[in-house]
Amino acid sequence: MSTVLYYIIPFIIVLGVLISFHEFGHFLLAKLFNVMVLKFSLGFGPKLMGKKIGETEYVISAFPLGGYVKLLGENDDEEITPEEAHRSFSTQPVVNKIAIAAAGPVFNFLLAFLLFCGIYLLAGYPIMTAEVGQVRPNSPAHKAGILKGDIIEYIEGTKINKWHDIKEFVEKSPDRGLKMVILRGDKRTSTVVFPEEETVKNIFGEEIRSPLIGIVASGSIKTEQLGLFQAIREGGEKTWEVTALTILTIVKLFQGIIPLKTLGGPIMIGQLTGEIARENLSYLFPFMAVISINLAILNLLPVPVLDGGMILFFLIEIAIRKPISIKKREMAQKIGFFFLILLMAIVFYNDLLRIITK
Repeated sequence: MSTVLYYIIPFIIVLGVLISFHEFGHFLLAKLFNVMVLKFSLGFGPKLMGKKIGETEYVISAFPLGGYVKLLGENDDEEITPEEAHRSFSTQPVVNKIAIAAAGPVFNFLLAFLLFCGIYLLAGYPIMTAEVGQVRPNSPAHKAGILKGDIIEYIEGTKINKWHDIKEFVEKSPDRGLKMVILRGDKRTSTVVFPEEETVKNIFGEEIRSPLIGIVASGSIKTEQLGLFQAIREGGEKTWEVTALTILTIVKLFQGIIPLKTLGGPIMIGQLTGEIARENLSYLFPFMAVISINLAILNLLPVPVLDGGMILFFLIEIAIRKPISIKKREMAQKIGFFFLILLMAIVFYNDLLRIITK
């Protein structure tokens, strides 16, 4: 039983924080535009507990895989008194509606950014050093005399601070030799390496042509302490990096390059959360940041019943200068709901298959 709790409790905490932040975004923007918020729910389904404060009922519901903010006038068949009409979501300018719908995903991006900034400010910024861990025989690096354990200090007169700097130099210089300064023990030596273009596989399994010199990092990590503004800069760059990679992954998924069987759902996230928490609780924060970005992008997909679907409706409304008919919206929402159910079935099937075959 204790083993199960090791997985469930961290999962509920992580999911609760992500959902709370997302829904708080909707809530805050609705309040900003003076739209009445009737209910703020963490979870779906039957109410477990709740309390009404002012005009809003705050609820914790039975199923924790989501949440919602119920606004006055959000449903077409809702009866609204003349006195409350000015506080209805339906009477808001379209720009306000878009802002309220987009606020949830935006707050998930903000949460990820704050988490990365906090991690880098408090724990420092982890950097993979420029120490060589392996040299492939007959590679350009081998021919240039580079050995395992060497530290690449300079390339073309530029100080090398991390392993990624080497990769950038090599990729940008496929057709010319690179002058390198190598630290070997307490001695420095210079050499020139000529990158060679080879066919390799990228992180998505695609074969690409890329210039290489035939070395592998040792995996040595050093932690660099950052000031506030440095942490903010690195936090922003990391948030953008994860966002770009997530979007690219979705594109590759639709292209069929990434198979559907690789998709994971709540069960996989729960397993990962539990394993990370058991290893080191501090590792949960970067994991939470990555999941928060994934949640933001998922919600921005132009699928009816998601925030992105609502935004799409409002953008169409701006383009055609009138609201989309209720019948068309209902049809689109049914299609969107079917898409989500299908997606959930796929990820649950994948999760269960992983458990069975593990």
